[in-house]
Amino acid sequence: MSSPTPLIHRLKAWCAHTFAVDSPEDRFDAEEEAMAAKMAKFVVGRRMAAPALMVLETSRPFNFIGSQFLTFLSPFLTLVFSPAEYERFVRFLEKRRSIEVMIDKILELENERNG
Repeated sequence: MSSPTPLIHRLKAWCAHTFAVDSPEDRFDAEEEAMAAKMAKFVVGRRMAAPALMVLETSRPFNFIGSQFLTFLSPFLTLVFSPAEYERFVRFLEKRRSIEVMIDKILELENERNG
């Protein structure tokens, strides 16, 4: 005879996703991963990995606000992206983990470059 599930376990299962921070919309698709890789390739190719990592790390708490600031920077970022890619890149940066993904891509390319 099995014992009934204790109340605490049922409550825990019932509210498991109540305080979840990431929403399904925060997941990255292949196109967004490719954009992060493209930006990382641009940064590493110009030997700007250290300053880029510093800016990304310090701006991590403000990534949504920073993504809105990119409207001001659009003339510069269109050097890397087409106008359509730029709009997609701004939406990519609105996601919570986007800075982390870009940092990982830059570090990956920098490690490949330096062996």
